[in-house]
Amino acid sequence: MRHKLLPLLVLVAALSLAITAAYYSVFGISKLFSAQTTAVVIMAGILEASKVITAAYLERFWKTIHWIRKVYFVLAMIVLMGITSLGIYGFLVSAYQETSYKMQAVDKQVEMQVKKRDRYKQQVTDITKEQQDINAQIIQLSEGLGNNVVQYTNSEGQLITTQSSSTRKIIKQQLESQQTRRDDLAIKQDMLNDSVTAIDLRVLDLETNSDVAAEIGPLKYVASITNQPTDKVVNWFILLFIIVFDPLAIMLLISAN
Repeated sequence: MRHKLLPLLVLVAALSLAITAAYYSVFGISKLFSAQTTAVVIMAGILEASKVITAAYLERFWKTIHWIRKVYFVLAMIVLMGITSLGIYGFLVSAYQETSYKMQAVDKQVEMQVKKRDRYKQQVTDITKEQQDINAQIIQLSEGLGNNVVQYTNSEGQLITTQSSSTRKIIKQQLESQQTRRDDLAIKQDMLNDSVTAIDLRVLDLETNSDVAAEIGPLKYVASITNQPTDKVVNWFILLFIIVFDPLAIMLLISAN
Protein backbone atom coordinates (compact mmCIF):
# COMPACT_ATOMS: atom_id res chain seq x y z
CA MET A 1 0.00 0.00 0.00
CA ARG A 2 2.84 2.32 0.90
CA HIS A 3 4.58 1.64 -2.40
CA LYS A 4 1.39 2.53 -4.26
CA LEU A 5 0.80 5.67 -2.18
CA LEU A 6 4.29 7.16 -2.57
CA PRO A 7 4.09 7.79 -6.35
CA LEU A 8 0.71 9.45 -5.82
CA LEU A 9 2.15 11.70 -3.10
CA VAL A 10 5.09 12.57 -5.34
CA LEU A 11 2.70 13.40 -8.16
CA VAL A 12 0.52 15.55 -5.90
CA ALA A 13 3.60 17.40 -4.62
CA ALA A 14 4.89 17.87 -8.16
CA LEU A 15 1.60 19.19 -9.47
CA SER A 16 1.13 21.44 -6.43
CA LEU A 17 4.57 22.95 -6.91
CA ALA A 18 4.08 23.29 -10.66
CA ILE A 19 0.67 24.95 -10.31
CA THR A 20 1.92 27.30 -7.59
CA ALA A 21 5.03 28.18 -9.60
CA ALA A 22 2.86 28.73 -12.69
CA TYR A 23 0.50 31.02 -10.79
CA TYR A 24 3.24 33.26 -9.38
CA SER A 25 5.14 33.17 -12.65
CA VAL A 26 2.12 34.19 -14.72
CA PHE A 27 1.30 36.92 -12.21
CA GLY A 28 4.87 38.18 -12.25
CA ILE A 29 5.13 38.15 -16.05
CA SER A 30 1.81 39.98 -16.36
CA LYS A 31 3.34 42.75 -14.24
CA LEU A 32 6.11 43.15 -16.82
CA PHE A 33 3.59 43.52 -19.66
CA SER A 34 0.70 45.16 -17.86
CA ALA A 35 -0.61 46.78 -21.08
CA GLN A 36 -1.81 43.36 -22.31
CA THR A 37 -2.40 41.53 -19.04
CA THR A 38 -5.09 39.13 -20.28
CA ALA A 39 -3.16 38.07 -23.37
CA VAL A 40 0.02 37.60 -21.34
CA VAL A 41 -1.78 35.51 -18.72
CA ILE A 42 -3.24 33.21 -21.39
CA MET A 43 0.09 32.84 -23.18
CA ALA A 44 2.11 32.27 -20.00
CA GLY A 45 -0.48 29.84 -18.64
CA ILE A 46 -0.40 27.71 -21.80
CA LEU A 47 3.40 27.71 -21.80
CA GLU A 48 3.45 26.58 -18.16
CA ALA A 49 1.06 23.72 -18.89
CA SER A 50 3.06 22.76 -21.99
CA LYS A 51 6.26 22.67 -19.95
CA VAL A 52 4.77 20.19 -17.47
CA ILE A 53 3.41 18.02 -20.29
CA THR A 54 6.78 18.16 -22.08
CA ALA A 55 8.58 16.96 -18.95
CA ALA A 56 6.18 14.04 -18.58
CA TYR A 57 6.39 13.22 -22.29
CA LEU A 58 10.21 13.17 -22.26
CA GLU A 59 10.28 10.89 -19.24
CA ARG A 60 7.81 8.43 -20.78
CA PHE A 61 9.17 8.28 -24.34
CA TRP A 62 12.84 9.23 -23.94
CA LYS A 63 14.11 6.06 -25.59
CA THR A 64 11.81 6.27 -28.63
CA ILE A 65 12.02 10.01 -29.40
CA HIS A 66 14.35 11.14 -32.17
CA TRP A 67 17.43 12.91 -30.83
CA ILE A 68 16.58 16.18 -32.61
CA ARG A 69 13.25 16.32 -30.85
CA LYS A 70 14.96 15.41 -27.59
CA VAL A 71 17.35 18.34 -27.92
CA TYR A 72 14.58 20.76 -28.82
CA PHE A 73 12.25 19.59 -26.06
CA VAL A 74 15.01 19.76 -23.44
CA LEU A 75 16.09 23.22 -24.57
CA ALA A 76 12.50 24.44 -24.70
CA MET A 77 11.85 23.08 -21.21
CA ILE A 78 15.01 24.74 -19.83
CA VAL A 79 14.01 28.05 -21.42
CA LEU A 80 10.49 27.75 -20.02
CA MET A 81 11.91 26.98 -16.57
CA GLY A 82 13.99 30.13 -16.91
CA ILE A 83 10.90 32.13 -17.88
CA THR A 84 9.01 30.69 -14.92
CA SER A 85 11.85 31.57 -12.59
CA LEU A 86 11.97 35.08 -14.05
CA GLY A 87 8.24 35.48 -13.49
CA ILE A 88 8.52 34.28 -9.89
CA TYR A 89 11.45 36.62 -9.37
CA GLY A 90 9.43 39.53 -10.75
CA PHE A 91 6.47 38.66 -8.53
CA LEU A 92 8.57 38.44 -5.34
CA VAL A 93 10.52 41.61 -6.17
CA SER A 94 7.24 43.45 -6.80
CA ALA A 95 5.89 42.23 -3.46
CA TYR A 96 9.07 43.31 -1.69
CA GLN A 97 9.06 46.71 -3.38
CA GLU A 98 5.68 47.51 -1.85
CA THR A 99 7.09 46.77 1.59
CA SER A 100 10.32 48.59 0.70
CA TYR A 101 8.43 51.77 -0.18
CA LYS A 102 6.62 51.62 3.15
CA MET A 103 9.95 51.06 4.91
CA GLN A 104 11.48 54.05 3.11
CA ALA A 105 8.56 56.20 4.24
CA VAL A 106 9.12 55.06 7.83
CA ASP A 107 12.87 55.66 7.52
CA LYS A 108 12.23 59.21 6.30
CA GLN A 109 9.95 59.86 9.24
CA VAL A 110 12.61 58.48 11.59
CA GLU A 111 15.28 60.60 9.89
CA MET A 112 13.20 63.76 10.34
CA GLN A 113 12.62 62.95 13.99
CA VAL A 114 16.32 62.25 14.55
CA LYS A 115 17.30 65.57 12.97
CA LYS A 116 14.83 67.39 15.20
CA ARG A 117 16.16 65.51 18.23
CA ASP A 118 19.75 66.44 17.31
CA ARG A 119 18.77 70.12 17.13
CA TYR A 120 17.20 69.90 20.57
CA LYS A 121 20.29 68.15 21.94
CA GLN A 122 22.51 70.88 20.49
CA GLN A 123 20.36 73.50 22.20
CA VAL A 124 20.68 71.59 25.49
CA THR A 125 24.46 71.56 25.05
CA ASP A 126 24.50 75.32 24.38
CA ILE A 127 22.30 75.93 27.42
CA THR A 128 24.60 73.82 29.60
CA LYS A 129 27.61 75.90 28.51
CA GLU A 130 25.73 79.14 29.16
CA GLN A 131 24.66 77.88 32.59
CA GLN A 132 28.27 77.18 33.47
CA ASP A 133 29.23 80.74 32.47
CA ILE A 134 26.31 82.20 34.43
CA ASN A 135 27.19 80.18 37.53
CA ALA A 136 30.74 81.47 37.32
CA GLN A 137 29.44 85.05 36.98
CA ILE A 138 27.06 84.57 39.92
CA ILE A 139 29.96 83.42 42.08
CA GLN A 140 32.02 86.45 41.04
CA LEU A 141 29.14 88.85 41.66
CA SER A 142 28.42 87.26 45.06
CA GLU A 143 32.07 87.68 45.99
CA GLY A 144 32.02 91.26 44.67
CA LEU A 145 28.89 91.95 46.73
CA GLY A 146 30.64 90.68 49.84
CA ASN A 147 33.86 92.56 49.11
CA ASN A 148 32.19 95.90 48.31
CA VAL A 149 34.06 97.75 51.08
CA VAL A 150 34.82 101.49 51.24
CA GLN A 151 37.10 102.91 53.97
CA TYR A 152 37.45 106.57 54.95
CA THR A 153 38.41 108.71 58.00
CA ASN A 154 35.74 110.85 59.56
CA SER A 155 36.14 114.31 61.07
CA GLU A 156 37.10 112.83 64.40
CA GLY A 157 39.94 110.88 62.79
CA GLN A 158 38.26 107.47 63.06
CA LEU A 159 38.63 104.87 60.25
CA ILE A 160 35.18 104.07 58.95
CA THR A 161 34.50 100.86 56.92
CA THR A 162 31.26 100.73 54.95
CA GLN A 163 29.83 99.58 51.62
CA SER A 164 29.15 101.68 48.55
CA SER A 165 25.39 101.74 48.17
CA SER A 166 25.52 102.62 44.48
CA THR A 167 28.01 99.85 43.71
CA ARG A 168 26.05 97.39 45.85
CA LYS A 169 22.86 98.27 43.97
CA ILE A 170 24.49 97.71 40.59
CA ILE A 171 26.04 94.39 41.65
CA LYS A 172 22.77 93.25 43.17
CA GLN A 173 20.86 94.08 39.99
CA GLN A 174 23.40 92.18 37.92
CA LEU A 175 23.22 89.23 40.32
CA GLU A 176 19.42 89.10 40.19
CA SER A 177 19.52 89.34 36.40
CA GLN A 178 21.94 86.42 36.15
CA GLN A 179 19.90 84.34 38.60
CA THR A 180 16.71 85.02 36.61
CA ARG A 181 18.48 84.05 33.40
CA ARG A 182 19.76 80.85 35.05
CA ASP A 183 16.25 79.91 36.18
CA ASP A 184 14.82 80.58 32.70
CA LEU A 185 17.54 78.42 31.14
CA ALA A 186 16.77 75.59 33.58
CA ILE A 187 13.09 75.67 32.57
CA LYS A 188 13.99 75.72 28.88
CA GLN A 189 16.46 72.87 29.40
CA ASP A 190 13.80 70.73 31.07
CA MET A 191 11.41 71.39 28.17
CA LEU A 192 14.08 70.45 25.62
CA ASN A 193 14.94 67.26 27.51
CA ASP A 194 11.25 66.35 27.57
CA SER A 195 11.10 66.95 23.80
CA VAL A 196 14.15 64.72 23.25
CA THR A 197 12.56 61.95 25.32
CA ALA A 198 9.28 62.26 23.41
CA ILE A 199 11.11 62.04 20.08
CA ASP A 200 13.05 58.97 21.25
CA LEU A 201 9.76 57.26 22.15
CA ARG A 202 8.27 58.27 18.78
CA VAL A 203 11.27 56.87 16.90
CA LEU A 204 11.10 53.65 18.91
CA ASP A 205 7.40 53.34 18.09
CA LEU A 206 8.06 53.88 14.38
CA GLU A 207 10.86 51.32 14.30
CA THR A 208 9.15 48.58 16.32
CA ASN A 209 5.37 48.92 16.27
CA SER A 210 4.66 49.59 12.58
CA ASP A 211 3.44 46.91 10.18
CA VAL A 212 6.59 47.42 8.11
CA ALA A 213 8.80 46.64 11.10
CA ALA A 214 7.04 43.29 11.54
CA GLU A 215 7.37 42.47 7.83
CA ILE A 216 10.94 43.56 7.27
CA GLY A 217 12.34 42.97 10.78
CA PRO A 218 13.77 39.45 10.18
CA LEU A 219 15.40 40.57 6.92
CA LYS A 220 16.93 43.60 8.65
CA TYR A 221 18.30 41.29 11.34
CA VAL A 222 19.89 39.01 8.72
CA ALA A 223 21.28 42.10 6.97
CA SER A 224 22.81 43.36 10.20
CA ILE A 225 24.52 40.07 11.12
CA THR A 226 25.82 39.58 7.56
CA ASN A 227 26.80 43.26 7.26
CA GLN A 228 25.00 43.48 3.91
CA PRO A 229 22.31 45.87 2.60
CA THR A 230 18.74 44.70 3.13
CA ASP A 231 18.01 44.78 -0.61
CA LYS A 232 20.93 42.43 -1.25
CA VAL A 233 19.75 39.98 1.43
CA VAL A 234 16.25 40.00 -0.08
CA ASN A 235 17.72 39.33 -3.50
CA TRP A 236 19.61 36.30 -2.15
CA PHE A 237 16.44 35.06 -0.49
CA ILE A 238 14.44 35.38 -3.73
CA LEU A 239 17.16 33.61 -5.72
CA LEU A 240 17.05 30.69 -3.28
CA PHE A 241 13.30 30.51 -3.85
CA ILE A 242 13.50 30.34 -7.63
CA ILE A 243 16.46 27.92 -7.63
CA VAL A 244 14.39 25.22 -5.91
CA PHE A 245 10.84 26.15 -6.91
CA ASP A 246 10.26 25.25 -10.54
CA PRO A 247 13.22 22.82 -10.96
CA LEU A 248 11.98 20.83 -7.97
CA ALA A 249 8.48 20.68 -9.46
CA ILE A 250 9.84 19.31 -12.76
CA MET A 251 12.10 16.76 -11.05
CA LEU A 252 9.25 15.53 -8.87
CA LEU A 253 7.00 15.25 -11.90
CA ILE A 254 9.62 13.19 -13.74
CA SER A 255 10.04 11.04 -10.63
CA ALA A 256 6.29 10.51 -10.38
CA ASN A 257 6.23 9.28 -13.98
